[in-house]
Amino acid sequence: MVYSATRFLLLDGMVISRDFKVMVIAIIAGIAMALAISIIDYEWIGKLWPIIGIFCILLMLYTRMFGAAPDARPDAKSWIEIGSFYFQSSELVKIGFIITFSMHIELVKDKLNELKSLIALGAHAALAAGLVLICGDLGSAVVFVVIALGMLFFAGLHWGYFAAGGLLGIAVSPLLWIYLFGDFHKNRFLALFHPELYPDEIYQQEKGITALGSGGLFGQGLFKGVYTQNGVVPEAVNDMIFSVVGEELGFLGCVFALLLLGAIIAKILRTGKNARDFSARLMCFGIAVMIVSQVIINIGMCLKLLPVIGITLPFFSAGGSSTLCLYIGLGLVLSIYRYNRKQKMVDFNLSNIHTPFAEYT
Repeated sequence: MVYSATRFLLLDGMVISRDFKVMVIAIIAGIAMALAISIIDYEWIGKLWPIIGIFCILLMLYTRMFGAAPDARPDAKSWIEIGSFYFQSSELVKIGFIITFSMHIELVKDKLNELKSLIALGAHAALAAGLVLICGDLGSAVVFVVIALGMLFFAGLHWGYFAAGGLLGIAVSPLLWIYLFGDFHKNRFLALFHPELYPDEIYQQEKGITALGSGGLFGQGLFKGVYTQNGVVPEAVNDMIFSVVGEELGFLGCVFALLLLGAIIAKILRTGKNARDFSARLMCFGIAVMIVSQVIINIGMCLKLLPVIGITLPFFSAGGSSTLCLYIGLGLVLSIYRYNRKQKMVDFNLSNIHTPFAEYT
């Protein structure tokens, strides 16, 4: 999909685009890192949670002070420039947050529903989301909040706290609208309800949903989408990659893409369910929630149900940082799977001495 979305950018003599090249490098490096992390015992990784937490804080502070921002959004200093590449710090911090938050919940699991424990956990999540927010990345900050809520739900937090939090959120929403959201974000929201008043803000989504719907049941064919191959949809390679799927592969292609993502999420949840350790289960559930939330937000953007907030579709959208860090998260899940497998007993003998652990058939 990334290759198709960038074919119109190819100049004479070019075979692949820079986005496609970065995507391939990120996938290869990500798979290698996932396999390497899978060999490391997740319990050892969990014990390093204070170091991981400090590293994440320092990384976000460095990004805030020395990070790079796109020309259109000078306030969004969310990337670190590394040579000719840009790394989005919040993507790696998501994995670090899932690890540290899991270990934090593990420490207070017997007193999880006490207000003192919940305040400490809330401060933990607020610190992570706040550091991302001051870098100008509202979309990722929202994902952090969703991850924290999802992990608390799976940890067994009483439903009354969620109800109270929902009511509190409704009560303070006017203050958030006034003091937290800038005009850029407000216009993106308002454009959903009054597109005629905000043509510039809704343009991307209008073109995206038109391209998506033009594919019909079977699509126009790979590399044959009129909107995609003429670059009509802005940011089709990342924010609107689902429109490329819909236009060129049709409704069936969209369903297949969702089934692929669903299979990955289901496997992660199953691994977490079978994990022996409470913290390991939470790590898996946290990564699953992260992927689910990004899928819902991204597709909601493409369907004009949610405003555009710069959230990519996992494993599909272009973005080396996102792809690489997703595989790092999968490496942690693989480690949990590896070290929680039920080992079959082996029949062996030594100098005619048989063990009592023989496996009889």
